[in-house]
Amino acid sequence: MGMAKISFDNTETAFAYKTNKELKKAKFLFSTMSYPFFVPLSTRITPLLIKGRLPFITNIVRNTIFKQFVGAETLEEIEPVCEKLGQYGVKVILDYGVEALHGNINFDHATVEFIRVINFAASQKNIPFICVKITGIARFELLNALDEAPRLRSGIHDNEAETHEWEKVKDRLYAICAAAADKNIGVLIDAEESWIQDPIDRLAMEMMAEFNKNRVIVYNTIQLYRKDRLEFLKLSHKIAQQQNFLLGVKIVRGAYMEKERSRAANNKYPCPIQKSKENTDTDFDAAVVYCIDNINTISTFIASHNEESILKAYDILEERNIPLNHQHIQFAQLYGMRDNVTFNLAKAGCNVSKYLPFGPIKDVIPYLMRRAQENSSISQQTNRELTLIKRELNRRKS
Repeated sequence: MGMAKISFDNTETAFAYKTNKELKKAKFLFSTMSYPFFVPLSTRITPLLIKGRLPFITNIVRNTIFKQFVGAETLEEIEPVCEKLGQYGVKVILDYGVEALHGNINFDHATVEFIRVINFAASQKNIPFICVKITGIARFELLNALDEAPRLRSGIHDNEAETHEWEKVKDRLYAICAAAADKNIGVLIDAEESWIQDPIDRLAMEMMAEFNKNRVIVYNTIQLYRKDRLEFLKLSHKIAQQQNFLLGVKIVRGAYMEKERSRAANNKYPCPIQKSKENTDTDFDAAVVYCIDNINTISTFIASHNEESILKAYDILEERNIPLNHQHIQFAQLYGMRDNVTFNLAKAGCNVSKYLPFGPIKDVIPYLMRRAQENSSISQQTNRELTLIKRELNRRKS
């Protein structure tokens, strides 16, 4: 294996799949997102969009931010997007964009939809994974109640109705994972807010114990902006080894920082988030090393936009002569962002996927708003995207 140094500055590889017109659209979008008024404005318009009150704005959103960050509104429409990514060696993690629903009918419906997504993924060449948000199949308040009673093994006080409700949540996730195991599709369970995470972790572990005996179907997500998660990763691994199953983990930095900090301050409990970005980076990189050290018993998704972290992981694989396409190492970035990372990793021969959300526009609005906020709050992200897009447009001109 040659020590060819990978470069995330190669814009020709990064944007090969985009036409000039598409690149110009992306340039316009990222430029707009860097304006300070963009997010306050968009978050005000959002509730109206969700209720479908402003059809002309819905159309603007559909043709701009939606097109950039979301695959399509339906499964059928997403096929060409997946095919296009596949031509460049990029796999897909399908993300059916439901979150924080209410009512058992909705949760049962979402479960049926997830299974439909799994069957669709299995019918395609390059969709080996789907992801699931537990709040898409469980009531937020129930998860919160369970989180606050973490020492009881069942997780329930002694409330019959809640016990029954929790069993139904388990049944839903079991049905999803069983369908996935049957079709050999991986299921990535998303991490959520720290005050509902405990029951999600327990569900994930139970499903892994059930379905990860000989290969990895189920993955839990570990957010390393939390101070306690590196330890939690090691503990999860220990449990997996004791119970004789393979651990699946997706390691991320984390997505709810402002929310976490303000809730901790308001409710006067110690904030679970790392003191500094450096601490998060250190733990993230340590988690990567730990997983690669245990590559035979841990299958890892390195889900990150941080170029430094990804280069470190890439270098470790090279140094240790681990094949870049080892089945237990996957990289992942969000669709519409960091193409310079994704497509250059794919070209180097790594397993790399795009996280591809789809769903009706009103359902994916919360997801889109998080992307908008992220792109305007982390200005260097947007600047980097813009610089690379402009560089590629210039390269094509010359």
